Amino acid sequence: MFRIFFYLSIFWGLVAQSQNNTGIKNGIDKISILPTHHFGMFSGRINQNFSVRPVSKSEFTFSIHSGNNFHPFVEAYLPESPEIRANFAGTIWYNRQFNYVDQETTPADYFRIVIGAVFKEFRASFKTRLSSKSELQITIRSFVPTEGHYPFSFFTSDESIEWFHDNIAGGKDPFGRRYYGLNKVDIDYTDRNGKRMQIGRNQFVFTGIDLNHHWYPQIKILNKNNINFNFGSHLSINTASYNPSTDFGLSANLIKTWTLKNKNEFRLGYGISGLRKNLINFGDVMELGNNKLLGGFEAILEFTKYTQMRNYHAFGLNYQYQTRYSKQTEAGYYFLVGEWDAIHSGWQHGVEQLYKNQSTWNFLYTYATKKIKLSLYAKQDLLVNNAPDFQTGIGITIPFTN
Repeated sequence: MFRIFFYLSIFWGLVAQSQNNTGIKNGIDKISILPTHHFGMFSGRINQNFSVRPVSKSEFTFSIHSGNNFHPFVEAYLPESPEIRANFAGTIWYNRQFNYVDQETTPADYFRIVIGAVFKEFRASFKTRLSSKSELQITIRSFVPTEGHYPFSFFTSDESIEWFHDNIAGGKDPFGRRYYGLNKVDIDYTDRNGKRMQIGRNQFVFTGIDLNHHWYPQIKILNKNNINFNFGSHLSINTASYNPSTDFGLSANLIKTWTLKNKNEFRLGYGISGLRKNLINFGDVMELGNNKLLGGFEAILEFTKYTQMRNYHAFGLNYQYQTRYSKQTEAGYYFLVGEWDAIHSGWQHGVEQLYKNQSTWNFLYTYATKKIKLSLYAKQDLLVNNAPDFQTGIGITIPFTN
């Protein structure tokens, strides 16, 4: 936690010296709300941009994200035999029978995974105007897996999530957290090529640098109707030893604004994106899902209420969607092994959810003054994929002093 307080102290020092106005509304406010997925954090991914113009002043944003990821131990076998695959295709996954002997007798790909941690992801971004229609954002990202103790993981700790299950929905220990033990860090993944990833408690992982360029074309007939859009190009340099590589992606975003009689505003945004993972590899990379193309979609509705001082409160509801990490065809013939007799629900999620699209709802709040912008969000997944089960984030944005 020392790093958090160190970064925040720097931040507040910059705030005290700042004299510029960040309270000018620039489209829809949104810091990164990307999930703390244990595969996704090692790649670039694309956070949709719902601004309507380049920043007027260079600005710096620091954000902290906390997500509770939990997948019990599970093994996966992917038989090579066409006959076995054909047989499995007509059988629901939990009724499949496969007796692995060796690679000569019963050839099959094999991988195993167990994930349990409250991931703390840190992002620091610098954004600057390049021209009247373009801007550049540079982001560095990293994470630390923690046990998630109070008070630093108040909403995302194991205790908080299991209290919700016990008292509101889910029942007692529906996914086995208590069975394996609360507040533990267990990250152990072996891919189908035999490469192993183990990350310990409080181990700092620097995952990469993202370069995001956005272009804001101006079309009079659209602008006259308060419709704006932008296009993004995204280059990620992944630096972790498990995935030394570069990713490249494109995005497009549209924003519609309605101004009410009292000058408050509604905004609606839509964004789509595509990212080519591992476009260039710089070494022996792990297989963090064998889908090389990740597609994304976001929709967001925001209401902005201005104060008499022209500060504002912005409330947003966001839907976020991402395509699956692994190829769906494999779900038709995989064979899973886990502790199903002890955990009757969710023991298979560590593998099963890699073959499903990811979708989440996010509630966002921003308060902006002339000197600072504070953003908060809470994320809940829709598929009970526990990657993350629940996530929160906080970000502070300040302009650079002239």
